[in-house]
Amino acid sequence: MMVDSGRKVPHIQTPLPGPLSRALIETDEQFVSPSYTRSYPLVIRRASGTTLEDLDGNLFLDFTAGIAVCATGHCHPQVVAAIQRQAEQLLHMCGADFYYPPLKDLARKLCEIAPGTSPKRVLFTNSGAEAIEAAIKLARYHTRRQHILAFYGAFHGRTMGALSLTASKITQRRRFEPLLPEVTHVGYANPYRNPYATEGGEGCVRFIEDRLFKTVLPPEEVAAIVVEPIQGEGGYVVPPADYHQQLKALAERHGILFVVDEVQSGMGRTGKMFAIEHWGVEPDIVCVAKGIASGMPLGAMIAKAGIMDWEKGAHASTFGGNPVSCVAALETISLLEGGLMENARQVGGYLKTRLQELQQRHPLIGDVRGKGLMIGADLVKDQVAKTPAVAQRDAILQRCFEKGLVLLGCGESVIRFCPALVVTEAEVDTAVEILEAAMQEVAPATGVA
Repeated sequence: MMVDSGRKVPHIQTPLPGPLSRALIETDEQFVSPSYTRSYPLVIRRASGTTLEDLDGNLFLDFTAGIAVCATGHCHPQVVAAIQRQAEQLLHMCGADFYYPPLKDLARKLCEIAPGTSPKRVLFTNSGAEAIEAAIKLARYHTRRQHILAFYGAFHGRTMGALSLTASKITQRRRFEPLLPEVTHVGYANPYRNPYATEGGEGCVRFIEDRLFKTVLPPEEVAAIVVEPIQGEGGYVVPPADYHQQLKALAERHGILFVVDEVQSGMGRTGKMFAIEHWGVEPDIVCVAKGIASGMPLGAMIAKAGIMDWEKGAHASTFGGNPVSCVAALETISLLEGGLMENARQVGGYLKTRLQELQQRHPLIGDVRGKGLMIGADLVKDQVAKTPAVAQRDAILQRCFEKGLVLLGCGESVIRFCPALVVTEAEVDTAVEILEAAMQEVAPATGVA
């Protein structure tokens, strides 16, 4: 059943959380892992497009899309219809042991749309973390090297291999060591604010080449450089224009594989199918998940065919490439190509402009950055030192929730905007108006509280 569209969104009719939501939360907390990071007490009953409805009938405008997962919006009718058709025919047959059309069809489509002209092959997984795990294993297998180069601020997942590359928040790593050995982290080039990076893409690459590779890390022992085209959890950081070209050139000079994590930035979110296309670079391996199936669990590692040279049985997954998830992904890609990527470009540009206008009115916003519908507003206590306004960011997110706008943070003090690619300019206007009202309550424009 679709969310009632006859009411204006947002529509808050009870104190939050309402009585039904509060009762569920109390029960949930008895049985669910305390490691889950629930940002606020939102209990979702159903959703449609960019609208969420809680158990008490409150309607929220969703600018998270399930953390960039529901690319086509919640419960897109064409995606739902494809899922229903497939569920009546075949729910599961392990793609690692048997053949079925949806897996082959999706693999072929991903090979066609992957960045670059080299022939590709696909391994399916259940999640982004599993796609990263597969990339680590393939890189080591193909190169017969052990070392991986990753970046501060990176988030690649929470399984042990992916976590070894992750350097986003200490709470994600605390008390889980020993992690995967032979992983080195370096600064991600951030032209706005990054204490670990030198200026410009070339500067960071020069540090790797002239310092790291000449002192502690033999380049001939490095299997892969694993990088996000735009850092996600690290703060929606867009690197300098030459950064990825410089990294790819560095990798090629030393026979290192260039692995791109497109789990959050891929599948049309930035206005191109893959964010790395903005830099004109062809990766050796691409990892995708999140928006690939618009809500169904699915991930994929797409590699150049010549690199995917491991033997039968070297790696596989029982559920990766599930037929229901595959048809959801095929329908999602069709919708992306049919207009949603263009909408991401146009409405994303409009959202960025609206946020930049808000920045001119409010000193709390230090930077607005991003591409398409992957945009971050970095909040600072002062415009000179760029001191992160962590408490203010968190308070603003709470105020927005109370007013019916669902947002999430990332980085130290960034508000992330990753709505479904069906979002409209009118919905952007509503979101920015609510955001500005929340900012005025927390930190009036006359001075940061």
